[in-house]
Amino acid sequence: MVRTFFRKLLRYLSSEDDSDDDLDEDVEEQCTRKRRKFIRRNHIQGHERLYRDYFAENPVYPSNLFRRRFRMSRPLFLRILNEVVANEPYFVQRRDNIGRLGLSSKQKIISEDSVILDCFVNVMSWV
Repeated sequence: MVRTFFRKLLRYLSSEDDSDDDLDEDVEEQCTRKRRKFIRRNHIQGHERLYRDYFAENPVYPSNLFRRRFRMSRPLFLRILNEVVANEPYFVQRRDNIGRLGLSSKQKIISEDSVILDCFVNVMSWV
């Protein structure tokens, strides 16, 4: 991309034509950036739904469905969650540069379910 710009610049400088149109268009093409598309995701609503479904005092899903979904009991999950948050700063909920809250610790742990939780279940079964 940069090479083509410089080739066109050299071609322009070596040509005897005084038209700046082609060069101006090329400079504008080089200077414009593509912006990433922002997808609005409601992390807070997702956390509230997760809490209401599995972790509230009277959850929507009983403990046997929690065990089936996460392959462990709720107290074990919460113990793992507390240990991971205490020892790994990635899993702490943070704000982004604009000030919006990111994913909660529970959301991050659950999204890493297949990797992290399986490892912890295996380790806890050895103990």
